[in-house]
Amino acid sequence: MFQFVIDAAKKIKNMEIRGAARIAKFAAEILKNVAETAPSESFDSYMKKAASIILNTRPTAVSLYNAVNYVLNYRGETVEERRISAISKAKEFISWVENAQKIIGEIGEKRIKDNSIVMTHCNSSAAISIIKRAYEVGKKIEVIATESRPRLQGHITAKQLREIGIDVTLIVDSAVRFFMKEVDCVVVGADTITANGTLINKIGTSQIALAAKEARVPFIVAAETYKFSPKTLFGELVVIEERSAEEVVPEELLKIGVKVRNPAFDVTPRDYIDLIVTEVGAIPPEMAYVIIRERLGYSSIEGEIVDAKDLD
Repeated sequence: MFQFVIDAAKKIKNMEIRGAARIAKFAAEILKNVAETAPSESFDSYMKKAASIILNTRPTAVSLYNAVNYVLNYRGETVEERRISAISKAKEFISWVENAQKIIGEIGEKRIKDNSIVMTHCNSSAAISIIKRAYEVGKKIEVIATESRPRLQGHITAKQLREIGIDVTLIVDSAVRFFMKEVDCVVVGADTITANGTLINKIGTSQIALAAKEARVPFIVAAETYKFSPKTLFGELVVIEERSAEEVVPEELLKIGVKVRNPAFDVTPRDYIDLIVTEVGAIPPEMAYVIIRERLGYSSIEGEIVDAKDLD
């Protein structure tokens, strides 16, 4: 069974499964499968071991953490009651993921004016939901999408938007400031929102936010509430994942001693964010604390929060 979990976890770590929402849903599906098949005599230990394997794949993606935590807060006096509870909670979380983006699209499109040029970054299903919904309700929009190096997730975004009929222009990441003067608003996704409203997202996001601030262009974040980080409420810092040098340069440069740093994410201060669009409403970044306490239910440091180091 654990080989299945390990194989699934590799898909997350190697970015075969990418995007915070997709990762969260996939994690819940893995745990649902484990709950359905784990032997009764070691059900709890199987669930915890599976959670540990999954949690150690992408340390920055709080959606992964929240998915695991949500499912592992199953309850029951007997093993079968706990099994049913875990399966039910996994299904609830999957439904949460599937419904949140639709609602975010309906709320967020109201912030995009007709005849707008929208800039986006990376490949966020929540951000795409807003842009797509604006187009579907009849607004004339164009999109400027960044390539989002080094993994080029922006190519996926450009393809997805063009396939539904939206005019898309793809630009290299370093051209953001050059084109910002043409942009009416920026819509990006989120990997993590901290307790003070700071955004952690695909590397390059903070530079776009800075350019938007300078140009007085609204900077909007699309973020499901399961992307808000409970751990930051208690003082923990978000770990910024650094990925392999091979994603950035050819091997011959590494062989002659060229050093490479490849952070997958960066940090955008809340002062650069105009609005965070969630499935429970459009909020200022200062309200992140309220979302964590009320939506995610973490009201005290004694709350049951699952962490990989506690599950080994």
